[in-house]
Amino acid sequence: MIDITRRAFGRNVLIAGCGAAFGYSPLSFARAEAAAARHGIAMHGEPLYPDGFTHYKSVNPDAPKGGRLTQGAVGTFDSLNPFIVRGTAPPFVRWNIVESLMARSPDEAFTCYGLLARSVETDDARSYVAFELDPRARFSDGAPVTADDVLFSFELLRAKGRPNHRSYYGKVAKAEVTGPRVIRFTFGVVDRELPLILALMPVLARHAVDPERFEQTSFTPPLGSGPYKAVEVKPGETVILARVPDYWGRELPVNRGNFNFDSLRYDFYRDVNAQFEAFKRGLYDIRFETDPGRWKTGYDIPAVRDGRIVREEIETGMPKPYSALIFNMRREIFTDVRVRQAMVELFDFEWANENLYFGLYRRNGSFYDGSELSSLGRPADARERELLARFPDTVLPEVMEGTWHAPRSDGSGRDRERLRRALELFAAAGWDLKGGTLTSRATGRPFAPELVVGTKDQERLALAYQNMLRRAGVKLNIRLVDNVQFEARKQTYDYDMVPYIWDQSLSPGNEQSFYFGSAAADTPGTRNFMGLKSPAADAMIEALLAARERADFVSAVRALDRVLISARFSVPLFYTPGQWVARWRKVERPARVALSGTLAESWWQGAG
Repeated sequence: MIDITRRAFGRNVLIAGCGAAFGYSPLSFARAEAAAARHGIAMHGEPLYPDGFTHYKSVNPDAPKGGRLTQGAVGTFDSLNPFIVRGTAPPFVRWNIVESLMARSPDEAFTCYGLLARSVETDDARSYVAFELDPRARFSDGAPVTADDVLFSFELLRAKGRPNHRSYYGKVAKAEVTGPRVIRFTFGVVDRELPLILALMPVLARHAVDPERFEQTSFTPPLGSGPYKAVEVKPGETVILARVPDYWGRELPVNRGNFNFDSLRYDFYRDVNAQFEAFKRGLYDIRFETDPGRWKTGYDIPAVRDGRIVREEIETGMPKPYSALIFNMRREIFTDVRVRQAMVELFDFEWANENLYFGLYRRNGSFYDGSELSSLGRPADARERELLARFPDTVLPEVMEGTWHAPRSDGSGRDRERLRRALELFAAAGWDLKGGTLTSRATGRPFAPELVVGTKDQERLALAYQNMLRRAGVKLNIRLVDNVQFEARKQTYDYDMVPYIWDQSLSPGNEQSFYFGSAAADTPGTRNFMGLKSPAADAMIEALLAARERADFVSAVRALDRVLISARFSVPLFYTPGQWVARWRKVERPARVALSGTLAESWWQGAG
């Protein structure tokens, strides 16, 4: 697993499609007149920026060009093809080398503006979408980007791409070139997000891709149309990108103020400690910190005290990441919700936060924490109740009423009430505490799940949780594996428990099926790591995809949130209040922060 974030490594687009749509309603479009071609398209309402805008508000349009930005990552890579299941590819290939038809705005919930395509056209029902390519668009070898390249990319990714590509693009009934630079996609299902997802489809060069070898891992980077190309690759260690000197899109509104460095270097480190030591020595320029202990005490170094390193806490407008220890409900040991709830009861967040994390974390509860999409503290509205009426036993009453919260302890690490509650739940599910060991009443086997972790930080938390569980007779086995094995086991669901963090946007869409849809549970490579199969979750995802008005959309997402919380498939952990960013003063960032936080592509070489 590469321990980095989208905000650290690149443009806040929905990589590998917006996720998968693993189920959909029959086609029921009403006939409608086609709209005129436009410069942008929003999921709900109108785009923030008008036709003719010059740049995003969250960039410095006059940022100087030049210099090198070096970034560090934990992990490794064995491929430079991020569009296939096989192998582990670094995400910056997608963001810096391979472009989409349109670019996602960092300042809005979900709006796309022209990139390779200079305009987009759809009808009121969004039964189709057509893109007209910018005649200036070129791949880095000088070849023009054509509608045929777009059609080729669509067909290749639908046939051989990642599961979310294949499943999502399966919703397209017809893809056709209808003009010299125009490609049109006609949909076979009702899904208002489809035009925006197609807008974010990566476009590959037909003349540079061998379809027969596409699914094989390779250290040869794809030929792209983006601002950079790979010039040096040390497998598993380093990738260096250089600016394309005659990059065709440098003056586009979506690019002005972005991609300011002449070269980008990415170095990979075996573990977090080695990565941090490298940062303190000035071997890379920006650090997005995730460890509160390190943030609290690790930066008491000369470079911080004399101002060469700047530390910042940056607020964002995004839902906070949902961090959790996930139960694999495909395994018999976690099929009973009472067992899962007992495991949740035994995690003492208050103790862990104070003793391991200096009290700097906040507790996860909602899958959309810190945003209007969260159901926490809000009773379900009339629209939510209408959506959930078909599933009367799915949502817990306290979740429906907005009074639910994750279990709270006295912070002692030995809360007797939490222990009593957990043992009652275990007993109801057929597990008894005998001789200090939780034992199955039916088989006599001990309760001994395995938690697979991929980093030392994850192991530290796992060891603390292991100690908490021991009081109830649970023997938690912890297996620390290397990053490659961790990723492989995660993608094939080979674990009892595993840590994971779901990042959400202000406009969740088709990717929710990739995360939480029933069909995704049986598809390797999705993010339904718990094996959730919930008709209620499927229905709420359909409702949020069908919503035209923001109010209906918010209600549908909150209803989904209530279903997910009630399923109790994870131990909710914690999140940071915002971004913890440390940077060497020689790099600078815009004063105004994007909705999703500060983005590395908007930074530039400073004087410092």
